[in-house]
Amino acid sequence: MTLTYYRDYCLSKPGTTEDTPFDEDALCFRVGGKIFSITSISQFQYINLKCDPERAIELREQYEGITPGYHMNKKQWNSVSTTGNVPDPLILELADQSYELIFASLPKKIQAEIRL
Repeated sequence: MTLTYYRDYCLSKPGTTEDTPFDEDALCFRVGGKIFSITSISQFQYINLKCDPERAIELREQYEGITPGYHMNKKQWNSVSTTGNVPDPLILELADQSYELIFASLPKKIQAEIRL
């Protein structure tokens, strides 16, 4: 997977914006102002994604390339490798789930505005 493909995929989701709030290299994707994905622009080697805590543990046990989220809440975030040891379709599925978890946490009014 390439950063360009991943970026286009994330930005195709309703209400998604991108920014670099921490430094010029940490690319964040947000929905409703809340981050659902973080990755490096210069070294696209992993993506931090929010995950259901139980599924996060299962994924870490199944895939060497999925580890507790780097610099994130280890219960709710995973770092997912983009270097080939996690299948691309699974990476996109996990990005979808992260987006949905964040979207569901937004106030109903903001959800409705995004759905328009």
